[in-house]
Amino acid sequence: MNPEKDFAPLTPNIVRALNDKLYEKRKVAALEIEKLVREFVAQNNTMQIKHVIQTLSQEFALSQHPHSRKGGLIGLAACSIALGKDSGLYLKELIEPVLTCFNDADSRLRYYACEALYNIVKVARGAVLPHFNVLFGGLSKLAADPDPNVKSGSELLDRLLKDIVTESNKFDLVGFIPLLRERIYSNNQYARQFIISWILVLESVPDINLLDYLPEILDGLFQILGDNGKEIRKMCEVVLGEFLKEIKKNPSSVKFAEMANILVIHCQTTDDLIQLTAMCWMREFIQLAGRVMLPYSSGILTAVLPCLAYDDRKKSIKEVANVCNQSLMKLVTTEDDEPDELKPAVQRQAEPSPEDSLAKPEGTGSGGPDASCDSSFSSGISVFSPASTERAPVTLHLDGIVQVLNCHLSDMAIGMMTRIAVLKWLYHLYIKTPRKMFRHTDSLFPILLQTLSDESDEVILKDLEVLAEIASSPAGQTDDPSPLDGPDFRVSHSELQVPTAGRGGLLTTPGTKGLECSPSTPTMNSYFYKFMINLLKRFSSERKLLEVRGAFIIRQLCLLLNAENIFHSMADILLREEDLKFASTMVHTLNTILLTSTELFQLRNQLKDLKTLESQNLFCCLYRSWCHNPVTTVSLCFLTQNYRHAYDLIQKFGDLEVTVDFLTEVDKLVQLIECPIFTYLRLQLLDVRNNPYLIKALYGLLMLLPQSSAFQLLSHRLQCVPNPELLQTEDSLKAVPKSQKADSASIDYAELLQHFEKVQKKHLEVRHQRSGRGDHLDRRVVL
Repeated sequence: MNPEKDFAPLTPNIVRALNDKLYEKRKVAALEIEKLVREFVAQNNTMQIKHVIQTLSQEFALSQHPHSRKGGLIGLAACSIALGKDSGLYLKELIEPVLTCFNDADSRLRYYACEALYNIVKVARGAVLPHFNVLFGGLSKLAADPDPNVKSGSELLDRLLKDIVTESNKFDLVGFIPLLRERIYSNNQYARQFIISWILVLESVPDINLLDYLPEILDGLFQILGDNGKEIRKMCEVVLGEFLKEIKKNPSSVKFAEMANILVIHCQTTDDLIQLTAMCWMREFIQLAGRVMLPYSSGILTAVLPCLAYDDRKKSIKEVANVCNQSLMKLVTTEDDEPDELKPAVQRQAEPSPEDSLAKPEGTGSGGPDASCDSSFSSGISVFSPASTERAPVTLHLDGIVQVLNCHLSDMAIGMMTRIAVLKWLYHLYIKTPRKMFRHTDSLFPILLQTLSDESDEVILKDLEVLAEIASSPAGQTDDPSPLDGPDFRVSHSELQVPTAGRGGLLTTPGTKGLECSPSTPTMNSYFYKFMINLLKRFSSERKLLEVRGAFIIRQLCLLLNAENIFHSMADILLREEDLKFASTMVHTLNTILLTSTELFQLRNQLKDLKTLESQNLFCCLYRSWCHNPVTTVSLCFLTQNYRHAYDLIQKFGDLEVTVDFLTEVDKLVQLIECPIFTYLRLQLLDVRNNPYLIKALYGLLMLLPQSSAFQLLSHRLQCVPNPELLQTEDSLKAVPKSQKADSASIDYAELLQHFEKVQKKHLEVRHQRSGRGDHLDRRVVL
């Protein structure tokens, strides 16, 4: 510093002392400055006061010489003390040079700067509030200072500033929020602790409503919640807890919509504490805001659904996520199925659209939704209105929801509980919003069919419920022409089209027009027959599914839908199946279900007597397909008490290739005859006169069997038949046998027998073709 330079009104002694390396001498100079400034204040000499402050600032505090800077700092503090209540008139000139020294490389100088600012603020008190942002910015830097003395000094200053803010009602919260939003993303541990402590203070001040600005800082708070420091995480938990309490007390002033996407993002983080806290907030938002949250359903489901598959290690998160899921599902009502064009114009304008999405807050480090499951998170409702909680003017955007549900159902790695939840959602949407949901059926149908191969029975049950609802809902009935009506009936979704003819594929012949809705399915919609076709198609392409789950699936469908419709449609489809081996296997499966399942009790009773025209038509339909398997055809005749026709069929067995598989099926039929399902048949053996063809048919089966356990079983049964000489009864008997019931006269049994022979001939030709290609022949029994 130039010793000859004029620093008036500072005396040469004061200047020399301010530049001294000893603190005591600088302190003496500060006392002299204080005395000098007091005189100027008494004289009301503002010009000299400004000159002193400017000299201390420019020539000392901002000097290149470290001791001069220290002298300048203590001199500025002395000026503030001398000014007293008038220091507020000069605060900008006093504060700015001190704050500049906060960035000094010398830790001792940073400490002196902190000390000087403390004295300035202590004198000015509330007058410093207009300069709060610059003070806060400087303090936030010192909070992360590596020097413990500087940190200690900054903490004293911080407490002083907090006291001033707490006791004042003139704090500029609007001007402060942008700075808080910027600094809240600091990664420094001490800076984060500093930020959290200030938010706690501001939240505790009655005159400061920080809740209005919560959307600005919520993301940053969740970032801090993931800090490695246990103490900081605890402080952040307290802050978030206080905010949540206030939200519960004053839901009408909460901007739920502006924070929804922030919660969605943090509900998907890998940090357990962040995820649990965000999920708890989401639960409260859904319950407090009600339908205001509906536009964000796709994002919420993206976050919540995976959590439902968590194990006991994340039990708390799973439980809260389940509440979120259930609460959100309850918000969807039948009103959401109303076309948008029917809503009042004012309501449509008030509704948020999926395009009004909230961007991810800058600085967010938590991962968002997977790109493959990404959906539009909409916003637009800024304030929650208690008056409109139940009937808020919002629209359920099904496109995004269905996309998320489809994505999670398609992910085979996802947990069982998540898949069940997805299917429950789909079922709920088809119940509450059927008209809108059927627009998405073509995209959902293939994955729903694929889900039938799931390992979990519970998943399959829920999947069948959805498929059954699709197949039976009145909303799925279309007036469009059948896709089979034209020469080219292929549609864009191959899983939904009626398959075209081809080797190994399911039916189609030129005569299949009108199969879109079976004659016996008046209560089913246009998707029912498509469902049956594609279900059989899946059984055909995935034989393991048929073997392991086929019976289970069909039995459940018979409970969910009309059993007669199921069997009638499947028989109709199999009648035209070109893969004869699959047709035979499928018929055998259906026949076993028909004869043994408790779910089919009513249908068996309907077929047993053939009293109605409908039951006779059903028998004829089943019979024609059952002809793919000779033994099942006989069992159907036994079930329907067509004993004479059963005898005629068995007579034809002599023209068939008798294989081990064929005899195995005869063996199983004999076992079935001994089961409770055929109790009535066994009792009819007592009435030999009226049931001669039943006894003949059973003897015919006995003659087909080799000397096996089944042979012995049936033989013993026939030995119990009374008066065997009555077996000589012919058609000339006066009594009309039950096998020729008058109420079955409308059935052309001769034509059915011809159909049986035709089908068996086709099966024989196919086997011979396989033999010609070198395929493995059925194992034949040489008799």
